[in-house]
Amino acid sequence: MTSTGVMSGLPHPRRLLDLGPHDGAHRVALRAGLAVGIPLVILWSIGRIDLSLYTTFGAFTSFYGRSHTHLTRARLQATVAGAQVLAVAIGAVVAVSPDRTWLAVPVTAVYAGVVTLVSNVCGWRPAGSLFAVFALSASASLPGDLADAALAASLTAASAALALLIGVLGLVRAGARQRAQSEWGIDPVKASRRRAVWEDVSRTAVVVGLAGAVPTALGLGYPYWAMVAAAASVSGQDVTSRFVRAGHRMVGTFLGVGIAAVILFLEPPALLTIALLCVLQMCAELFVVRNYGLALIFVTPLALVMVALAHPLDPIALLRDRIVETAIGVAVVIGFTLVEHLGRRRRMRA
Repeated sequence: MTSTGVMSGLPHPRRLLDLGPHDGAHRVALRAGLAVGIPLVILWSIGRIDLSLYTTFGAFTSFYGRSHTHLTRARLQATVAGAQVLAVAIGAVVAVSPDRTWLAVPVTAVYAGVVTLVSNVCGWRPAGSLFAVFALSASASLPGDLADAALAASLTAASAALALLIGVLGLVRAGARQRAQSEWGIDPVKASRRRAVWEDVSRTAVVVGLAGAVPTALGLGYPYWAMVAAAASVSGQDVTSRFVRAGHRMVGTFLGVGIAAVILFLEPPALLTIALLCVLQMCAELFVVRNYGLALIFVTPLALVMVALAHPLDPIALLRDRIVETAIGVAVVIGFTLVEHLGRRRRMRA
């Protein structure tokens, strides 16, 4: 097979630089900033900022349905909230086990497949299992008991409820400004019967499982970064979009680690850290639809600082492992996608 044949259908490097329309992203950014910031301030005020990771997982609910009408968005976000709460609950229960490091890999892989099915059936935007994978795998890495698991799930649920409330606050003013294309428009039964949906489910589960197994076998410190990178990259709808997302994930992570390093080494006061996290989240939401790589420049320090707040760690090891394990997750997706792509071309020629 010629090199042209192998590369046919793969993205041009310029795709990494594409910038989509603004499309009212400032409203989504404001909702996300409030959903992340309010729980953090409450936790700081009671001296439990160490629990901030769980409230952030609930706040992720606010990222969905940006172009939907208020009630339709609330319905969609409710399914996301349920997935996030269940992810944290499962992860926190896994964390009780002394074998949590290896147990987290297959559990996260299976759950990634389940959430991918829900995402397809419910028409989530953004699509995929990224945030659920992050919630489950990170929660599984923090040792605790069953009481801790109940507290973690409760905090995630409360934060998700706040995000849902923020998402419908503008309902009384929406009126004629709501757009026709913002209806849900998904037939769950038909969606669940599509072959492409089940291929997406199995692909996601396999890729996330492989991405978690590699760093776990190598004894690296944070296998969930690899699983998160894999879940993010594999959520593209076709070969081109998966390669573009993989490139965005790697480049954005590398640049974002630099910002995270400044914050982690300066160790700003708690309230200033919370303010920075809100700003980072808002910046991420301004770009996540326009260019995923640009959004990752802000998402990366947000995630790293949140993990550091929940569980104080060696910042150098944290930053190093984020880059290494993201590369592992991206490499798994690229390798799997190439094999799948070439296999499909051979079947077409047969």
